[in-house]
Amino acid sequence: MLKVLYFSPWYPHRYDAMLGLFVRKHAEAVARRCQVCVLYLFADEKVRRYEVVDQVTNGVREFYVYYPFLNFPLLRPLTKALGFVLAFLKGYARVKKCFGKPDVTQANVLTRCGLLSYLLKVCSGIPYLVVEHWTRYLPHKDGYRGFLRKRVSELVVRNASYVLPVSEHLAGVMRDWGLKSDHYGVVHNVVDDFFYDSEKVHAAKFRFLHVSCFSEREKNVCGILRALKRLAERRGDFTMVMVGVGPDYEMVRRYAEELHLPDGLVSFLGELPPVEVCRCFSEADAFVLFSNFENAPVVISEALATGTPVISTNVGGIPEMVDDESGCLINPGDEEALCDRMGWMIDHHAGYDAERVREKARCYGYDEVGRFLVSCYEEAVRTGR
Repeated sequence: MLKVLYFSPWYPHRYDAMLGLFVRKHAEAVARRCQVCVLYLFADEKVRRYEVVDQVTNGVREFYVYYPFLNFPLLRPLTKALGFVLAFLKGYARVKKCFGKPDVTQANVLTRCGLLSYLLKVCSGIPYLVVEHWTRYLPHKDGYRGFLRKRVSELVVRNASYVLPVSEHLAGVMRDWGLKSDHYGVVHNVVDDFFYDSEKVHAAKFRFLHVSCFSEREKNVCGILRALKRLAERRGDFTMVMVGVGPDYEMVRRYAEELHLPDGLVSFLGELPPVEVCRCFSEADAFVLFSNFENAPVVISEALATGTPVISTNVGGIPEMVDDESGCLINPGDEEALCDRMGWMIDHHAGYDAERVREKARCYGYDEVGRFLVSCYEEAVRTGR
């Protein structure tokens, strides 16, 4: 059985159980067919010595190395970089002792973790894949900067067995930045099995749902609220449920109060566990996402897995996920179009076949994603490229 080692700068940890959850789900999908280990390195200003935590989550062996650094402006970058290297050496020694030498590694998100995989290939002949989730390559973010970062990223991508962004759109943007490889593909984010098993429940009033991290620059939740107000001035046969928390959550709630929306029109439920999020999707008649930019939002995959049609902006990889049979797309920032589409959805949602929508989302399931990744690992090991 193949042994696969994951590196990732984002992963659920003791301070944030949601960070990089999509990486853990990939690992869980692969763990159904391989032995999987995750090595996660975390710069922790609360510790004074290196702390290694060894645990197993849903079949995935996880090694956490919490490492100290000096939190002073001039010393912080140097001590974090040195701490990262030492944490890797300690963590990888534990991996080899307790898990064994990996057959292949997966670097989730460039650049540091990709460099670790590259160095293991050079030093130990272990092939690697790159899986990329980050929106920093998109023009709206303008986050892909720095001469050294770019040169290292190009080196890592050029020597990877596969480069697997989460959408064709992201793959194209990465190529535009000079990240060249003959082995690009697309790997989907994973949706929990219970989303597919849920049953639709319809309330007396048409119910819209929005789920996000409440980052206004990206998600434009206030734009949704303004569109809701417009629609409420025309009709009163609908409600909106909003789920999630994030940096702009309180601001969005205050803004909703300032708009003087009709009583009961919008409900903010905050952060919910996955099973409760699934229940919200099951009780929704349509899902709304009004983002200014995206890659491949897991929330859209979850909506489709529950048979819920989607209204979304036509950005990033979303057109690869939503078609006429599963929803409708509008231009980002067009609040009048959003208002019109929501009104149209109330009147025409019965035309969507929930089971057909659900079947089109099977590609996001654990088995499908896990099978695809394992085939890439096997090819990487076979060819050794």
